[in-house]
Amino acid sequence: MPDRTLKIRLFTKSYCGWCHEAIDWLESKGLTFDNLEVISDSSAMQELRDLTGRDMTPSIDVNGEILADFGVDELETWWKSKGFDKAI
Repeated sequence: MPDRTLKIRLFTKSYCGWCHEAIDWLESKGLTFDNLEVISDSSAMQELRDLTGRDMTPSIDVNGEILADFGVDELETWWKSKGFDKAI
């Protein structure tokens, strides 16, 4: 049976409304994730830039799959298209 563990890292900015919506969405699904606040953590900001080519948030890394600069509707569609909904 394949490993269905999700390693989720969410890149956020504390003042970003879409970031708070993404956090709420993940929490509503009961998912565990690392919240990397890029304003207070310069290494997280650099990693965000390396992964996405920009510094827009929210951006999410799930098992190496990246979605950058999204709203919750886009997150839900992307989540299902990657099959992550089957892991929860």
